[in-house]
Amino acid sequence: MKIRGKTRALALLRRRLVGSTFVLLIVVIGTFLLLEAAPGDAVDAYIVSTGGDAGMIELLRHRWGLDQSELTRLATYLWALLHLDLGQSVTFSRPIRDIILERLPTTLILMGSATALSFGLGSALGIYAGARPGSFRDRFLSIGSLALYAVPGFWLGLVLIVIFAVDLRWLPIGGIESLASDKTGLARAADIAVHLVLPVSALGFIYLALYLRMMRAGMAEAWRQDFVLAARSRGLSRRRIVLAHVARNALLPLVTMLGLQSAQMLGGSVVIESVFAVPGLGRLAHEAVAARDTPLLLGIILSSAVLVIVINLLVDVAYAFLDPRVGASEAGA
Repeated sequence: MKIRGKTRALALLRRRLVGSTFVLLIVVIGTFLLLEAAPGDAVDAYIVSTGGDAGMIELLRHRWGLDQSELTRLATYLWALLHLDLGQSVTFSRPIRDIILERLPTTLILMGSATALSFGLGSALGIYAGARPGSFRDRFLSIGSLALYAVPGFWLGLVLIVIFAVDLRWLPIGGIESLASDKTGLARAADIAVHLVLPVSALGFIYLALYLRMMRAGMAEAWRQDFVLAARSRGLSRRRIVLAHVARNALLPLVTMLGLQSAQMLGGSVVIESVFAVPGLGRLAHEAVAARDTPLLLGIILSSAVLVIVINLLVDVAYAFLDPRVGASEAGA
């Protein structure tokens, strides 16, 4: 059985990798053409902020390759990507790959922590609500989750800052760690964890409501299935039926939702990182847009697309192990 599961997962992974290559190509070309269609470029942003004459404008356009045709720059960029070269940042005058690798761990920590919070707590509350459909706790959690899902992430972040950082002064306002603290080891990890409490809460609570409602809806559907009636006829306790049968079957759609929500979670991190001044990919994208740094923005979007694809691949492989029907249908297609 384990060998068959691995075979299904590998077949699914191969098919997904082939499709992902075309997806990345479409993302790169589409993003490049959209950015080129936008008015202005990096030279315009640079001249507005620092000033300069016509000679400097011409020199900068030649140095950054902006005097070439659009198709020539696209072909040059695609050829560089084949060699894993993302180019140079106009704003930072550094290789884009190095900049992204510096900021990526922060975004991964933020996304991972927020996903663990939303998925874990949302699933637990969904099980608690769906264990007794129609009860007071079920209605209370359903209404509360709907209200929480309707709250904008930036507004929730600002409210958390005002309450816990400004008024109560329990947590730092922003950043990823204390400046010039010289902390190392566990002390530095604890300092980073404290700084991440507010941004992780602001990002995770929004999606917590979604997982709660999905789990509750899945359990409500599972209660009507024949296997639940069979479990009841065998005299199993309600707790065992909920945990071993109802919740287990309702959990499968949430695994799929993990992959689908990864793109939205990454997009939400742009706002949250800007609100809390967290130096991740989201804040870097905001800086690249403000400076019209097209190569840097292209690198960020490409890296984000790769990250989302990798997350979805992992989710698909995990689902193939959890539900053999998925892997078998993909392998036979």
